[in-house]
Amino acid sequence: MRDEPAPLTRHLRVYEHRAHTVLELRGEIDLVSATEISPSLDRVTGRPGARVVIDLRPVEFFDCSGLRLLYRARTRVLGGGGQLHLVCTHPLTLRVFRVTGLSRLLPAHATLDAALARSGAASGSL
Repeated sequence: MRDEPAPLTRHLRVYEHRAHTVLELRGEIDLVSATEISPSLDRVTGRPGARVVIDLRPVEFFDCSGLRLLYRARTRVLGGGGQLHLVCTHPLTLRVFRVTGLSRLLPAHATLDAALARSGAASGSL
């Protein structure tokens, strides 16, 4: 049921899970890694009707470059009539989402299953 391909980069692994494309970000998400991740993220989020989950559980560090990636993904997915869900459990990253207001636009879930339980509802609104 879950495809386990090799990472596209050392900071990104993409796989399918329950009819959604999962972008699993890993390690330190900063300016350098965001530049590495952007082409794959744009390819996935640019599809009309894309159903995407961004999983941040393996992330150790997340700066404003990561925030830009998430906001860009959200804008592209929702603009194409798709759905975007976020999985994140790291307390400091969740705090950054709350402080910046991103948590209101893209609520975080603790697991993939919890995020996909809401797949009938659009995540956030434009």
